[in-house]
Amino acid sequence: MSQVLIEVEHLRKSFGGFRAVDGLSFSVSKGEVLGFLGPNGAGKSTTMKMLTGFLTPSAGRARICGAEISDDLLEVRENIGYLPEGAPAYGDMTPGQFLRFIAQVRGYEKQAANKAIADAVAKTQLQSVLDQPIDTLSKGFKRRVGIAQAILHNPPVLIMDEPTDGLDPNQKFAVRRLITAMAKEKAIIISTHILEEVEAVCTRALIIDQGRIVADGTPAELIARSRYHNAVTLEVATGDADLIRQGLKEIEGAGDISEVAMNAASKRITVFPKDPETLLIDDVAIVSTEKHWPIKSLYAEAGRLDEVFRSLTTSDAGEQGAVS
Repeated sequence: MSQVLIEVEHLRKSFGGFRAVDGLSFSVSKGEVLGFLGPNGAGKSTTMKMLTGFLTPSAGRARICGAEISDDLLEVRENIGYLPEGAPAYGDMTPGQFLRFIAQVRGYEKQAANKAIADAVAKTQLQSVLDQPIDTLSKGFKRRVGIAQAILHNPPVLIMDEPTDGLDPNQKFAVRRLITAMAKEKAIIISTHILEEVEAVCTRALIIDQGRIVADGTPAELIARSRYHNAVTLEVATGDADLIRQGLKEIEGAGDISEVAMNAASKRITVFPKDPETLLIDDVAIVSTEKHWPIKSLYAEAGRLDEVFRSLTTSDAGEQGAVS
């Protein structure tokens, strides 16, 4: 059985009359990468700040590697690597100076500090800007400096707020690969607005809305809640759309049918199963072959995480969104 490294029970945080986090309970085990999803103002960053000791909970409890954040905050912080929102750092320092400062704060002696810094720099690919003031770096490099300080002491728990924010596609790929590689020996929480990132690196996802958990499952389980799960989409010429749509209605198990114009010449038709567990793809393929439909493409839908997200959450919290 996997070792539980993060335990949260009935965690709450209020700011005046506004309850930003409303009774969250969950756990994260070694080997898990938990995606923390929700609209702006849902309580994601507030929860992370409580888990790392930057905010005191109004109620509830949390443990990191068995240590209570309310009682053993120093031990908690020793076991956590934290990338805050915006990846703050001392702008007049170079990445090399900043990471050495972090190593000293963590209590590393010179030789151990050199090794820890070298490992963190290699993993985050900072070699080319190591001696350049942080203030002059691009947003992507600043983010990588933040990731480097979070992993420098090789903590068993990583909590990262938007770890790939500002990175180009190649950099995002490298960070995701790094997270996946580290996950075997750690419990990792990442907050992200990039839903493809959840499918790429997360073993599990929590969706929160207005400070409460509204969904908890693997990416595949959440995607299966989409109305597009097991639907079949066809791309056809506009002139053939009516005939094909009528033919799809005759398929046993077919339910609703939607039609979207891609451009003047093409339409995308999606047929949804009456029963979400019904596989329509074979029946649609057989009918299209028998009727010689001129189809440009045909594929089964796994489901759409963005559609599940929208169905479970409210819009951004407006003025309250400053507390996210």
